Amino acid sequence: MAKKEIVPTTKSGIMAALAEAGQISKKQAVAVYDKLVDIAIKGAKQEEKGLTLPAIGKVKLVKRPARMGRNPATGETIKIKAKKVVKIVACKAFKDAILG
Repeated sequence: MAKKEIVPTTKSGIMAALAEAGQISKKQAVAVYDKLVDIAIKGAKQEEKGLTLPAIGKVKLVKRPARMGRNPATGETIKIKAKKVVKIVACKAFKDAILG
């Protein structure tokens, strides 16, 4: 039976895996990761374009229009204001790798 690879699920585990793979210190891995997050945030703020992370997907800011909704507790109809939301769309290769 093949041994299953353990995937890190915490930030410290991810940083340790990045440091090992890149043969760098954990401190350097944290700096690289933090810079990637900063780039993703700045890129996502570009409403029309967003930011494409190759092999992962696209991060963008989307305007949601105002709409009518329903209070689940009372059943009362309410108006939901227009707002901006962050949308992350996985690329096809990423989906295929996960879903098979």
